[in-house]
Amino acid sequence: MRLIPFAGLATLLAGCAVVPPAGNTPEQAEAAPSETVQPIAAEPRPAPSPAPAPTPSGPTTFVFDGELTQGGWIRGQAPAGTVSARLGDQAVELDSDGRFFAAFDRDAGTTAELVATLENGREVRSPVAVSPRNWDIERVDIALRPSGSSAAFMRRRQPELDAIWDARTANSPTTGWKDDFVWPVTGRISGRFGSQRIYRGEPGSYHSGLDIAQPTGTPFVAPASGIVTLATDSPFSIEGYLLIIDHGQGLNSAFLHLSRIDVREGDRVERGQTLGAIGSSGRATGPHLHWSIKWHLARLDPLLFVGPMP
Repeated sequence: MRLIPFAGLATLLAGCAVVPPAGNTPEQAEAAPSETVQPIAAEPRPAPSPAPAPTPSGPTTFVFDGELTQGGWIRGQAPAGTVSARLGDQAVELDSDGRFFAAFDRDAGTTAELVATLENGREVRSPVAVSPRNWDIERVDIALRPSGSSAAFMRRRQPELDAIWDARTANSPTTGWKDDFVWPVTGRISGRFGSQRIYRGEPGSYHSGLDIAQPTGTPFVAPASGIVTLATDSPFSIEGYLLIIDHGQGLNSAFLHLSRIDVREGDRVERGQTLGAIGSSGRATGPHLHWSIKWHLARLDPLLFVGPMP
């Protein structure tokens, strides 16, 4: 065995030692100050701009069609962004799509105006020409009889009038006003809407509905869908057994002089559904169906809601 001298061994071990980099001995590394790095400010991001309000969809003015005549009606759509509408002084109800029903009284003038108020407060006005009609007027050379009623009669009559008022102003949540109306019954027309007698120059009340003559017990159907707001259990003094159907948006039908009512108040009925039977109850000269239509306080001609009789 070869012996390595002590001095040679020391030299060999020195060659295996880890030598710190020059100028950075452990003592120097411990004493070196730490470096501080300043953060760089980020560029400010612009605030997100608010989303533009959606543009209301729909027409820029009133769009409508129907029977533009006395006793007639219109259906249509209000301008986009409409928050309220009216025909003359009468408020017009709008559905979620801005669609509406409106009508003209038997004695309406020859001009009317639809008015829409938009979200920004601006108004859109649309004139409507209403054609006059030649009503069936009979002039008779006798005096008009006084129409005063006795106190006893009015004690019975006033509750009936109150019930009719409540039923015709119910404005139920139904969309029958959108329906294409059908004849409730067919037969001979024995009385026309708007006909009137003039007694020595003094006008009497005009006929407020359409009379269709058929025998007692003949069934009749709903001309449009709706909700029953009045179905009398006993005959009223003038109307007899009376049924009122609310078609929504202020439009309603009344059926007078019935012999039988097959539905009850609160029932929802569909177009073409049997409602009861014709009779001659109340003040009637014979069996017939008296059908009247109103939009709010305006009296309308049922003939203008249906096509030719089948």
